[in-house]
Amino acid sequence: MAFMILAVGLLLSGCGDEADKPYLEFTGGGFIFNYRIGEAFYGFVAKPRRDIPEGTEIIAEFENPKGGAPITVTTKAKPSQLQYMLRTPGVEGVIKDRPYKVVITLKAPGEVQPLAVYEKEYVSSLNQSDLPGVALTVGPGYHPNPALYDDKEKAFVFPKAEKQ
Repeated sequence: MAFMILAVGLLLSGCGDEADKPYLEFTGGGFIFNYRIGEAFYGFVAKPRRDIPEGTEIIAEFENPKGGAPITVTTKAKPSQLQYMLRTPGVEGVIKDRPYKVVITLKAPGEVQPLAVYEKEYVSSLNQSDLPGVALTVGPGYHPNPALYDDKEKAFVFPKAEKQ
């Protein structure tokens, strides 16, 4: 009998109020510097913590390191989605140790008010100037960029991005 009461208690403890949980939990994110193609971007990965109505827009507004309007990336929630990864296209002007803000808004279809709004900051450990100024490789085979070959040096030259 005691075992039965304990089992029922454990089952009921797992049935907490979902309304207290956030819709999304951030499980990763940050800046990526791809040296091969000379590009930097940033983004995040988030897992649903409770049901998100199907068709809800997940709108991420990333602070633009170059200044100006935020970079907006949108996806739609799906019931079978285990996680969402949203990222910027290539960005310019990233400064080391400076926080960059991301605002994530969940908007259900036909609703005016958002379901939820989250804010997160990401900090780069590198400056944009640490990237090469041009792509080091080209094509799907990551072949050395022929534009970087220096006949005088008889070698490939690796340019740096302009200093900020």
